[in-house]
Order: sequence, then C-alpha cells, then structure tokens
Amino acid sequence: MTRWGRITVDPAIMNGQPCIRGMRITVRRVLEALSTLPDVATVLEEYPELEEEDIREALDFAAHNLCDETIDLDAA
Repeated sequence: MTRWGRITVDPAIMNGQPCIRGMRITVRRVLEALSTLPDVATVLEEYPELEEEDIREALDFAAHNLCDETIDLDAA
C-alpha cells in the first residue's frame, strides 16, 4: 500500500488531478472546503461521500507536495 492510498490520479477523471478515492472530488476541492467552511464536520456534511481519513490524506498529500522554497509574503 502506498502512503496515500486514498489519493488517485486518473487522466479520465478530472483531467488527471489528484482525487479522493477515484471520485470527482479533487484534493484541491477538499483543501478549499477546509479553508472556507467553519470546521471538518461541516465539510463532511457538505460532502457526505468523504470520510475523515480522506481529509487527513488530502492535507498530508498537499503538505508533502509543497516545495521548501521560501516565499516573501510582503513582496507577493
């Protein structure tokens, strides 16, 4: 089993974007929901097909796919 067993990439689904368990819910959409909705419980209510472990893996996947480059936020 791979580290991210719930994250799938299939060119036929969402243009190959990383998705949750082959569904049409991208990792990016999960992260956007987490950033805009009040809490994880609300995310799970809005997306009943998701499970808590899907959210944990999406966060872990995103964290490990960021580069270690330093970004000057004042200049951005």
